[in-house]
Amino acid sequence: MRVKIVHVEDFFDPEAGYQVNEMVMVSKDYDIDSYIITCNSVRPFHKNLSVEKDREFEAKTGSTVIRLPAIFEYSGRLILKGLFRKIRELNPDLVFFHGIGDFKDLQLFGRRPNYVVVRDCHMSWAAARNRFRRVFYAFYRRTFAPVINKTDRYKVIFATSLEAVDYLRHIGISDSKIEYLPLGFNFLKEYPVKVIPNGVDTSIFKPTPSDFRERFGLGGKFIILGVANVWDRRKGFDYFLELSKYLSNDEVIVLVGMSDKQIKMLPRNIIGIKRTNSAKELAEIYSAANVFFNPTLEDNYPTVNLEAQACGTYVITFDSGGARETIVSQESGMTIKPCSVQYILDLIRTLKSTGKKGVIIDSSMRTVISHQFMLSSYIDLYEELYYGGDIKFVRD
Repeated sequence: MRVKIVHVEDFFDPEAGYQVNEMVMVSKDYDIDSYIITCNSVRPFHKNLSVEKDREFEAKTGSTVIRLPAIFEYSGRLILKGLFRKIRELNPDLVFFHGIGDFKDLQLFGRRPNYVVVRDCHMSWAAARNRFRRVFYAFYRRTFAPVINKTDRYKVIFATSLEAVDYLRHIGISDSKIEYLPLGFNFLKEYPVKVIPNGVDTSIFKPTPSDFRERFGLGGKFIILGVANVWDRRKGFDYFLELSKYLSNDEVIVLVGMSDKQIKMLPRNIIGIKRTNSAKELAEIYSAANVFFNPTLEDNYPTVNLEAQACGTYVITFDSGGARETIVSQESGMTIKPCSVQYILDLIRTLKSTGKKGVIIDSSMRTVISHQFMLSSYIDLYEELYYGGDIKFVRD
């Protein structure tokens, strides 16, 4: 028996490594038909929509991407034109609404769906801090939250990070409705836990020798690495610019994911590298670095931290969003609160003086952070949501 699962995500980037991308990826080898309904704008990620990239994603995952226009938007929340009409046409068995605290709540409450409804919350607390948040929290607590708490309208609401739990509490969702679905390695004992770590391909992200240092003339310099898809204030770009002012001659910053314009304005002790689609090349860069610094100010779950640790490079990351949950062990990384550049430099130089590089993660932990482990965990989740765990999906 094939099962039809629809994922609804306001904004969708087929090239990203977000939860919806991974959940659809897992379905391709099983008797699951996956659909993604999303907005026809990719504004949060790119300037223009690429139909070709959607088609490439569909070919790779066996899914169907359906883009609808937004007829209303408020504070980053959308109403998609014809959303529920399209869902009815698809006649799914399970609909996974990604995110909570949006207009889909309003639209759902007037309906009696004949499919299983699941919602998750991977809201970054920092990202939620816009000027409308207090009004929104009060409105949601007084309207939707009481109905959600007293009915079975939603089968379950998953919180995918510690910040998401905090967010759900602020909008009035009771603890009895929250099921903690951590994507990382730090768990709350008071919640039922299904652990689905976001995975990385540990067959690629591993200590990888290369000629990276020679190609860039870095020799024995101490490399401070940063990696992002897009470098802006939220990703901590300003921290690296400020940090560069205090580096000694044997220290250098390498930033991956830079635009041509940004590369041209970098100081001499920052090497800018454009975004690479080669995971192997990225593993070589991680392995060549002495420390990976991630001053992210807004992030749900930065998998770059996992990638660096898998390559044996020590990680220092700001404790933003779900970053705390990406630190595998005390030997492979640490989280710190956003702080002064001088404090960051002192931490980095302590690592430098001790020669600490980061541990080579042992085989058992590499299994837990592996992409395959994550995919099999998603299948287990689907089975429990739809079949109650009594029936298993079959590989095609």
